[in-house]
Amino acid sequence: MTENTPQGDRIAKVLARAGIASRRGAEALIEAGRITVNGKTITSPALNVTAKDKITFDGKLVGAPDEPRLWLYHKPTGLVTTERDEKGRATVFAALPDTMPRVVSVGRLDINSEGLLLLTNDGGIKRRLELPSTGWLRKYRVRVNGAPEDATFEPLRKGITADGERFQPMDVTLDRQQGANAWLTVGLREGKNREIRRAMGEIGLKVNRLIRVSYGPFRLNDLKPGEVEEVKVRVLRDQLGIAPEGSKPRPKKRPTQRRRNAPPAKSKR
Repeated sequence: MTENTPQGDRIAKVLARAGIASRRGAEALIEAGRITVNGKTITSPALNVTAKDKITFDGKLVGAPDEPRLWLYHKPTGLVTTERDEKGRATVFAALPDTMPRVVSVGRLDINSEGLLLLTNDGGIKRRLELPSTGWLRKYRVRVNGAPEDATFEPLRKGITADGERFQPMDVTLDRQQGANAWLTVGLREGKNREIRRAMGEIGLKVNRLIRVSYGPFRLNDLKPGEVEEVKVRVLRDQLGIAPEGSKPRPKKRPTQRRRNAPPAKSKR
C-alpha cells in the first residue's frame, strides 16, 4: 500500500549522490559503522532518508548532493579503471588532477586500451549511459596484426560467439594497411569485457592497439593522454536532459526574416 511506502531515498543512493562513495562502496561504509543518521550509527543500508535527516560520515556532516557533472578523460595505456588494484597497478583515479571531485567511470577500458573514458559524479548518469537499452554507439580505432580483407570481418558484422559468450553485431570498416598491421574502425553498442579483442581473436586477428574515440555523442577529439575536460551544462541538457537545479532552458530565438524586396536598412553615421 502506498501509505506504507517509506519517504525519501535509500541511504546508499544519497551518499553516492553526495560524492562519498559508489552505492556499493556506501553500503560497505554503512556495514563498517562509519555512517550515522540523526546521531545514531546505522549498520544496514535498508533505510530511507529525506533532506530533514542529519547524516554524517566519520563524524563529518554530509552535505547536499553535488550537481550532476560529466567529464571526458583521455585514458593512457598502463592504467586500470578501478579505485584500488589488488596487484598494485596504477589506476585511473589516482592519476586524475587533485582538483577533480570524487567520480566514477562510465564503463571501463582495460589496462592496454586507451582513449575516451567518461567520468561522472552522479550514479544516475552512469547507469543511464551504461544501460544496453540506450544503445549508445562506442567507436574505436583498432590496429590488428596481419593483412585482412574486408570479407574477414563478416562474422563480426553478423554477431559472433567467443568463449561461450554471444556478442552483438559490430560495425567494422577496414581503413588501411600499414606495414604488417591493418587499421580498422569498429563500432559496438555493448561493453562486454575485452569484447573487441576477444571477437578479433575468434577470426584469427590479434589487436595490438585499441583507442576509443567516441561514446555516443561524446568525442575524444584533440584531448591529449591524461587530459580531462568537463562537458558543458548545455551539452548535458541537450544530450541527456540534465541541467543543474534552478537553471532554466534558454528560450528559442525565432529566426529573423527579411521581407522580400525590402530595401536595405540605411546605416547611421
